[in-house]
Amino acid sequence: MVDITFGRSKASTNALGQREMQARAYDARAAQFLLLKAPPAAGKSRALMFVALDKMRHQGLAKTIVCVPETSIGGSFRSTDLTSYGFWADWQVDDRWNLCLTSDGAEAQKVKAFEAFMASDAPVLVCTHATFRFGFDKVALEKGIEAFDSCFIAIDEFHHVSASDNNRLGVILRSLITRAECHIMAMTGSYFRGDSDPVLRTEDEDRFTKVTYSYYEQLEGYEHLKALGINYAFYRGNYTNGLPGVLNPDQKTIIHIPHRGSAEAFDDKFNEVGRIMDMIGTHKGRDPATGFDLVERPNGRVVQVADLVDDGPGRDIVKAALSREIRGPDGKRDDTADRARVDIIIALGMAKEGFDWVWCEHALTIGYRSSLTEIVQIIGRATRDAPGKPRALFTNLVAEPGVETGAVADAVNDMLKAISGSLLMEQVLAPNFKFYRCEDRDVRAPVETDGQGNVMIGIKGLIEPPTNRARDICEQDMQDLLASAYQEMDRRVLMTDTAPEVATQMVLTDIVERRYESLEPEERESVRQHLAAHMNILTLARKEAEKGFAEAQETFTGAKPDDNDTPDAMPNTLMEMVKKFINVREIDMELIDSVNTFQERLEVASKSLDSALLSQVQSAMVALRVNMSGDEARTLWPRIKAFRAQMGREPNVHAADPLERRMAEALAWLKTEKARRMRESAI
Repeated sequence: MVDITFGRSKASTNALGQREMQARAYDARAAQFLLLKAPPAAGKSRALMFVALDKMRHQGLAKTIVCVPETSIGGSFRSTDLTSYGFWADWQVDDRWNLCLTSDGAEAQKVKAFEAFMASDAPVLVCTHATFRFGFDKVALEKGIEAFDSCFIAIDEFHHVSASDNNRLGVILRSLITRAECHIMAMTGSYFRGDSDPVLRTEDEDRFTKVTYSYYEQLEGYEHLKALGINYAFYRGNYTNGLPGVLNPDQKTIIHIPHRGSAEAFDDKFNEVGRIMDMIGTHKGRDPATGFDLVERPNGRVVQVADLVDDGPGRDIVKAALSREIRGPDGKRDDTADRARVDIIIALGMAKEGFDWVWCEHALTIGYRSSLTEIVQIIGRATRDAPGKPRALFTNLVAEPGVETGAVADAVNDMLKAISGSLLMEQVLAPNFKFYRCEDRDVRAPVETDGQGNVMIGIKGLIEPPTNRARDICEQDMQDLLASAYQEMDRRVLMTDTAPEVATQMVLTDIVERRYESLEPEERESVRQHLAAHMNILTLARKEAEKGFAEAQETFTGAKPDDNDTPDAMPNTLMEMVKKFINVREIDMELIDSVNTFQERLEVASKSLDSALLSQVQSAMVALRVNMSGDEARTLWPRIKAFRAQMGREPNVHAADPLERRMAEALAWLKTEKARRMRESAI
């Protein structure tokens, strides 16, 4: 669905050895509360090191506590040479105080180590979120919250925090923010959660200085990785039927099998892994040194597979081998040997956040993921720059909507999730669009950059943000608001008879109101219009690009045989597409609001479904929105049968006759109810 080319300008480092994002964060180092939003592999861990060293050397803080969600990510914060690249100090963490170096040991022992660190003169501790929560409670109980006043606390993967009172890490952060004595740095690649809870409450978030580095900026500066594809593929039956069409064993691949208990999980997890290996080739045993499974392909090549699904004692050997290959024996990444070793990693709940396997070319995820955060994290496994890796791919292999997948209604919801994920990734991979109100006599270029990497596009009738609050939302929070919009979009947006304005005006207004309850009407409408523009500008450009390409093809097809002209190719970058097909003198809010991006993308996805499945999907959509009782549907059933016999067709939900429409709705309800009962009887 999305295929984008990057890497037009090679990234460089400054005199301190800092990449662009790291320098941007370092420039904000004086902020007491710092929020760093940057993609996976952007270098957030090293950015933290630069800021932390300054906090302890020049800002009077005594300690730095780095908190990560799981022990495997702690390796990113181990001792690092910074002076060789121009910085004035190295990052040093005593192994005793890196509580993530091993997963062994009870949590109680790590909490004791946390208490010992707080009582010592040691400057840096690395621990998990869980250890920090328990350790904070112990220290605060004994010495009071003021024990953390001179600490710099860094929270990695900050989307694990929630503003909910049920989220202990969030409650602790709020208490520290309210006291306002310690310093905090929050880091995340996806500042939104899989549920509807905000990460921070508005009043707390407003106290943070935000540093944002986009996916587009990161990939644009890569030396080797030049293209990224986001693909959704369908299968029928069980997912192994669809693997031959999407899995290339010659590519370095991470395969995430479905969650246990999901509709896509068809067998015991060990048997599913075995089926995948059988599809790759013939199992020849295991390497005793690494624990990697050795699978011989039909061409004789032996593929090495790291099985992280098997949680038996052998997994520690596999994890250790992967760690050695990723980091090397001296703690540095082994770029020469790593590519020649493990070929495929199969995982269930692992190898997502912070998994630094730079050679991954293909992230293959099986089954729908309800959390867009999880999708962003998984895609991040493939978006690391490495020699000989010109293109990366994310594939979500999902079940076709059909009776065999369970209730068709569930499959429709799953399709909406897939579309949401695709649209979200298209947005996070796009340049930073900024929209301004365009007047009739405006002489500016249709699309231009402002010298700071922002792409400026004018829209007639656009309401400019009337307050600083509304302006901050439009300029700093738009990616997060887009994620909320894609995650919370209801089923109305997929109905064929839903006017686009319902999606762009009513539904988006509801989302903005829920997210920002205190906005005044004019503020709310300005944010709503900017959100609609962000969501629909690429769809508008794509539609115009496809139209222009089709017209060029038609012209070329009718050209004379000796005519050497060829039609212009479809633009292969978002920037090229927008620059070529967006005309600021023609685009206005009425045009923006006339596009339902979800419906446009559904039409693309539906091209891979046959007519019978499409009929089921449409029926499910009708049933999902109908206010229908079982008694009414069954009462209408004889009339439906008579209508079908007389007219030779089923009643049409779009018919002018209200009774025919009601019969069509009753028929959709009955089909959905029948599918539900069939599923329950099979269990």
